Amino acid sequence: MAANSDALRSDLQRNFGDDLDDNLLSECVKICQMHNLSGEDLFYKWEAVRFNQGPGQLGMEDLQEVKARIQRDLAKANAAKKLMRGSLSGRLSRQFASTPVKSTARSSLSGPMGTPVRPVRPQDGFDMSRLEEKVVPPAGLAGPSRVSFVGPSTEDDALKTRALLDDRIDHFGELVKSYYGVEELGDPSAVTEDDVVVVGRITLDSESTSGPVKLNEASLVLESSRMMGSGARVPIRFDPEVRIRKGKRGVGGQGLFPGAIVALKGKNGGGGSFLASEILSLPPLESPSAGLSKSERESQFSMFVASGPFTGDSDLHYRPLQSLVAKLKSAKPAVALLVGPFIDATHPSIKVGDVDATPADMFRTVFIDPLRDFLDTSPGSLVLLVPSVRDILGVHAVFPQCELSRALCTDSRIRLLPNPARFTLNGVHVAVSSVDVLFHLRKEEYFKRALDVEPLTSPPDPEGQGPTDAMANLCRHLLQQRSFYPIFPVPLDLAHEVNLDATHSDLLYLCPQTDEERASAGAPDPSKASCAPDVLIIPSRLKQFSKVVDNTVAINPSFLTKSTYAVVEYAGHTAPGPARDRLKVDITRLEG
Repeated sequence: MAANSDALRSDLQRNFGDDLDDNLLSECVKICQMHNLSGEDLFYKWEAVRFNQGPGQLGMEDLQEVKARIQRDLAKANAAKKLMRGSLSGRLSRQFASTPVKSTARSSLSGPMGTPVRPVRPQDGFDMSRLEEKVVPPAGLAGPSRVSFVGPSTEDDALKTRALLDDRIDHFGELVKSYYGVEELGDPSAVTEDDVVVVGRITLDSESTSGPVKLNEASLVLESSRMMGSGARVPIRFDPEVRIRKGKRGVGGQGLFPGAIVALKGKNGGGGSFLASEILSLPPLESPSAGLSKSERESQFSMFVASGPFTGDSDLHYRPLQSLVAKLKSAKPAVALLVGPFIDATHPSIKVGDVDATPADMFRTVFIDPLRDFLDTSPGSLVLLVPSVRDILGVHAVFPQCELSRALCTDSRIRLLPNPARFTLNGVHVAVSSVDVLFHLRKEEYFKRALDVEPLTSPPDPEGQGPTDAMANLCRHLLQQRSFYPIFPVPLDLAHEVNLDATHSDLLYLCPQTDEERASAGAPDPSKASCAPDVLIIPSRLKQFSKVVDNTVAINPSFLTKSTYAVVEYAGHTAPGPARDRLKVDITRLEG
C-alpha cells in the first residue's frame, strides 16, 4: 500500500507539478485510491472542471468539484446498469419450472456423479408465482373504449403547476430587466462568449446527491423557464471573485435555497455549466402607498398577536388561552389576531380520540364564547382568526388554505381569514401566515459569500440591529421573493407541516398584483397590493423577535404554549415616512 501511495504521489506530481501542496497531494491520493484512478486520469478530470475558468492552480475547491463530478458519473453509470438488468419471467420460465428435469445416463444436464440437476427455483430469477394461471391477453389490447370519459386529470394539475412556476420566473425576469436596464435576458444553457444576464429558479442537483441533502455549492442547479431557456437545468459554478450587486450593505453575500428565484450575470463557455461572475439582487418592493384617507391617517390602534397551539400536549384545558383572554379584557386592544392551530389535529388527546365533544363544539366553547365575552367588554374591537393546516376544523388541510367555515361563527365582530392573508388596519398593510417558513428557510439555506458592488444603504437598520442579523435576513427572503413560502419543493422531512398545494401557489404571492393591474383597479384589494407590507407576522418555533426589515416590521410571536405573544401599537399617520417609524412592537410573556 505504501509503495502504491508513493507511485501515485510521483504520478500526481508529474502531472500537476512538484510544487503541489502536501494537503492537496494527500487528498488527491485518497481520491485516486477510492475511485481507482491514475494521476493522469485525475489531471484530465481536473482540466474538464477548469475548462470554463481558464488555466489556474489546483485548489481544494477544485478537488471538491472533481469529486462531485465523479459521483455524478458513477450515479449515471449505476442508473444505466439498472436499466440493462432484466428479469427472466413469463410463459417460458413457467414451462421450465413445471417440467421436472430427470437425470439419465445420456443427459448432458446431469452432474459428474449422475446426480440430477436441481430444479429451477424462484431465487434463480424465474417467475413461479402463477404456474397454473391461464395466460390472458392484456385488457388494453381488446380495442378502443365504447365510452367517452371527461373528468379531472392529474396531467392537468401538473401542467398548471409548471405554468405557474414558469410565470413566476418570467415575472421576475421582467422586474430584473426594468430594474437593471437589461434589454434581453440570456439562456443559461446556451454557449456564449460574452456575459449575459439570466433569471431562473434554484434547484438541487439530484445526480450529485443521494437522499435528503442540504443545498451546497456543488449541487446548485439553475432552472430556466420555457420561454427564456426551454426549461433547461444547468449547473451553476461561481467565480472565485463573485460579486453581488445592489444587495444590502454589510450582508456580504446571498442566501440560496431550493425554489429561490435568482438573477445571475456570467456565461456558459461550453463546459455544461453556467459560470456566474455576479449575483444581481432582486428589485426591492416599494413602500406602502401614502394615499390614505384623513380618518385613516389620524387613527391609532393597538393589536394583540398570538399563535397556537393554545394548549399544551398534556391536556386540553387551554390555560394559556384563558390567560390571554383575561389580558384582552383588561387591555381592550382594538384588534386581536389569533393564528392557528386552534383545535390541533396532532395533539395527543385528539389523535387517540380522548375527547368528549366534537371539534366544532370544542371550538365554539373554548374560543368563540370567550372571545365574544371580550368583545362585549370592549365595544368596537375586532377579532381576526387565521387557520393552520393542522386545524382539525379545516375543510382544506393544504397550504394555501381557505378560511374556516362561517358556520363555526356567525358573529360579524369575529373575522375568519384565509391562510396566508393580507389586509389593512387603518391603512397599515398587514401580512400573516401560520406556516413556520422561517424554520424551513433556516434549515434549507446555503449562504454564498460575495463582494458588495453598489450596495443599498437605505432604509437604514434600526439601532442595535446589524446587517448580518440572521432572522432579519430570513425575513428579507420573503420580501425579495415576494412569497409567503418561496421554497420549492418542500423538504421531505417537513412536508407534513406544509401540505403544499402547488396548483394554487399563486395564492402564496406576497404581492400578486402588478403595477399595471393596480393602476387600473378603482379600489385595490389589500390582499393584492404590489407594495411591501408594513407588518409581516410569521410565527415560528425559532426564538421570538421583532425586527425591522427594510420598511417592514417582521414579528415572530412564537407560540402561546411558550407563554409569549406580541403587542403592536400604531401611533397613527401623524407624519410623513414609512409606517415602521410609528409602529411599536413588544414581545410580552403571559403572567402566571
